[in-house]
Amino acid sequence: MPPFAVILPAAGQSTRYQGPRNKLFETLEGQTVLQRSIAAFQIRADVAAIIIPTRGQFELAGDRIRICRGGSSRAHSVLAALQEVPPDIEWVAIHDAARPLVSQVLIDRTLIAAVQYGAAVPAMPVHLTIKQAAGPLPAKVERTIPRHTLWAMQTPQIMRREALLRAFETCPLPLEQVTDDVQLIELAGGEVWLVEGEERNLKITTAGDLKIAEMHLETGRK
Repeated sequence: MPPFAVILPAAGQSTRYQGPRNKLFETLEGQTVLQRSIAAFQIRADVAAIIIPTRGQFELAGDRIRICRGGSSRAHSVLAALQEVPPDIEWVAIHDAARPLVSQVLIDRTLIAAVQYGAAVPAMPVHLTIKQAAGPLPAKVERTIPRHTLWAMQTPQIMRREALLRAFETCPLPLEQVTDDVQLIELAGGEVWLVEGEERNLKITTAGDLKIAEMHLETGRK
């Protein structure tokens, strides 16, 4: 597999997390959430650089790690980090810094699909029934969306660096409205392929998610 750079957006404010500190600095068995996310890629020989856009004042020592200034939205942060990727690196993976349990199998699966198809992202099936309605509630249901066609996105999302740069340049939406990294590729007319995600690759959003991550780690030791 080709070498690739990793972007770990870490400029969010953790507004939905009800804990005493930024969720990225909560600990899971002796390591912070951010440390675990970094380590998942730092151990790989095919990772050329790890770029972390942040608005915080923290330092991270380590081989291949770079820190850059994050932006006002996720897309702005990704763009800032993308401009730090060495130009000789063809592929870039964007991974939520708050997904500390990503496995090497999942990274490999996504990278293989990206190289084959141009862009790939892990996804999980949506099990809930989804209703479309114009909020806020109470609101009249407009329709029920068939859930067998719906997939919840995970990360890493892997694509060509040049394709993502061009997608930023031609994006028809304000970057604040871009909710997903590969959405930029879609808006530019490119193809995005889904691969099977993993339940343990959860994103830490609430204190309850941290407890679930702890249970996954405990289960993995048994």
